[in-house]
Amino acid sequence: MKFLKIYAAFLGFSSVILGALGAHYLKKILQEAHFQSFETAVKYQMYMALALLWFTHSNTYSQNIARLWAFGVTLFSGSIYGLIFLEWKFLGLITPFGGFCIILGWFLLILKFLSKQS
Repeated sequence: MKFLKIYAAFLGFSSVILGALGAHYLKKILQEAHFQSFETAVKYQMYMALALLWFTHSNTYSQNIARLWAFGVTLFSGSIYGLIFLEWKFLGLITPFGGFCIILGWFLLILKFLSKQS
């Protein structure tokens, strides 16, 4: 659990740095489509950092859901960064899998909440 909290903090930390880099530098040098993809990756990275921080501190914590989110955002945002900066086209196949892991994590959270006795 400690690793996931540290990783969530790292995701938040690095998304702020990447967002600033994008706004002040990359916007000038990247093609518009690449910049929009970059912004999407940074946004999802921050969203999932916040979700992980909230979730790993809540009473509903499930390591499987948190691991899916961490793995998913790493694949999703990481593959977009690789596509843009390294031009590794094969990473385009990984991006949807990362998104699916994030979606699956959220779906499992819904099921977890539905199964709780209120």
